[in-house]
Parts: sequence; structure tokens; C-alpha cells
Amino acid sequence: MSSDIDLKDLRRRMLGAIENLKSEFVGLRTGRASVNMMDPVMVDAYGSKMPLTQVATVSTPESRMISVSVWDKTMVAATEKAIRNAGLGLNPVVDGQTLRIPIPELNEERRKELTKICGKYAEHGRIAVRNVRRDGMDTIKRLEKGHEMSKDEQKGYADNIQDLTDEMIKEIDHLTEAKEKEIMQV
Repeated sequence: MSSDIDLKDLRRRMLGAIENLKSEFVGLRTGRASVNMMDPVMVDAYGSKMPLTQVATVSTPESRMISVSVWDKTMVAATEKAIRNAGLGLNPVVDGQTLRIPIPELNEERRKELTKICGKYAEHGRIAVRNVRRDGMDTIKRLEKGHEMSKDEQKGYADNIQDLTDEMIKEIDHLTEAKEKEIMQV
């Protein structure tokens, strides 16, 4: 078989898509405070958009409270605005250079909304995995057309790539199901 096809590289790229999905799932709140909930917050600071972690320290002093200690007191208002506008449904309370963010109980409507968002993230993950599959399939087709690989080798690689894709999609489905269950039962 040809050495131009690296199944380990395809697996690594697909696993990268799954890791990205996991990090997005961490940002979906389930009623408990997590510093990772603040990952999507981008603050207008010093003429550009910066991640919250580059302008403040984020911590969870209690299970239903996030504390954001802004380093530069001129950035407090911009940080508060960024948190409010991040679409997380959170309302920070300013206390000097510290923002206290209470995590409200999730109502049924918000839980359903979060499961829809969870589904969107999962679909993006599936698309990323399928794009890796497409890259692999294009490579083996190109090699077969260039007579660097036989039809039998192409078929074998295509089967291996499809098996790998199916495995990764199944993992994404499993992660999604677990996250949706976690959101709905908290």
C-alpha cells in the first residue's frame, strides 16, 4: 500500500475535531459555575478584541458564582459589557474591579435552548470529521488516478477511512447524548 496515505494523521485530525467539540461543550452551562463558561467572552480592549482571560482572572469561589477580577480598572465596563453580550444569559454585578456573576437555575425553556445549541456544536463536529474523511478520499482517488495505487488498495483505504469516520461520528453522538442528558437533569 502507498505511503502517501497516513491513517494516523487522519485519526489525529478527527480526534482534534472531537477535542474541539468537548471544549465547546464545557462552555455550555448546566447550572454549575465553571471558569470555562467564560471562554467565548471577547472583550474590546486596547483597540482589539481579546479573550477575557487576557484582561482578567476568572475563578469560581462558589458552585453558583463566577468571579472575574479585572486587572486594569479602566477595563471593568468593557468587560461587563462583553459578558452581558456574549449570549450566555449571565448578568455580572460590578464590585470595584471584580465582577461577580451569579449562575441562575436553568428553567425548562433555557435547558431546551441549550440542548439545541449542543446539537449545533455536535453537527459542526460531524462536519469537521467528514471534511477530514473527504480529504483522505480525495487523496486516495488522486493516487489511484495517477496509477500510484491499485483499485484494490484504494478500496481498502476507502473502507478504513469510512470505518474511522463512523467510529468518530459514533463518539460525537455519544458525547452529545451525555451532554444533553446532563443539561436536562440538572
